[in-house]
Amino acid sequence: MTRQEQKLKTRQNIIHAAFLLLDENRSLSAISLREVAREAGIAPTSFYRHFKDMDELGLTLVDEAGLALRQLMRQARRRIASGGGVIHTSVETFMEFISANKNVFRLLLREHTGTSAAYRMAVFREIQHFIEELTDYIIEQQSVEYNIAQLQADAMVRLVFSAGAEALEADTKLKMEIGERVKAQLRFVQLGAMSKLSSEISSDAS
Repeated sequence: MTRQEQKLKTRQNIIHAAFLLLDENRSLSAISLREVAREAGIAPTSFYRHFKDMDELGLTLVDEAGLALRQLMRQARRRIASGGGVIHTSVETFMEFISANKNVFRLLLREHTGTSAAYRMAVFREIQHFIEELTDYIIEQQSVEYNIAQLQADAMVRLVFSAGAEALEADTKLKMEIGERVKAQLRFVQLGAMSKLSSEISSDAS
């Protein structure tokens, strides 16, 4: 392994260690540099070869969480392309993601309304990226105007995030109930968006 490869590996170990420390009781502000270094198996002084401070690490974690969300959407699209229903497949994929990456999702939920303005803005940007990708997908699939697609995407992301927050600590039965409920809610949003489109078309035609 080259020196650069080792440096990248250590950086990823630090990021992974920080995510491991984020449980239901601890936020970014509650984690110390020494704890992260110990979990990553490095000396505290080595931390500074990779990050300026804990704030920079925190922003990197938000970036990583946002990237994970976008990869999740692409995974759902691949499943849909192979024959899955759009809403059913998207929700199932999202719930699987939460179960496998609880601390990644916790980070986005907590820091979205946290005390750090920098973290709040970073999470806001990542959620907006997610909404924009979904907006583009809706335009592609439903041939609707941007403003309708964007409103639909925004409503859907809000519903899914809210359901995800409920599902984080839920048992299997409750998680299934939450999943079925949000699928129905998303279908209502989709029907409402299509109804609005039909209304606008009728209005233009009259």
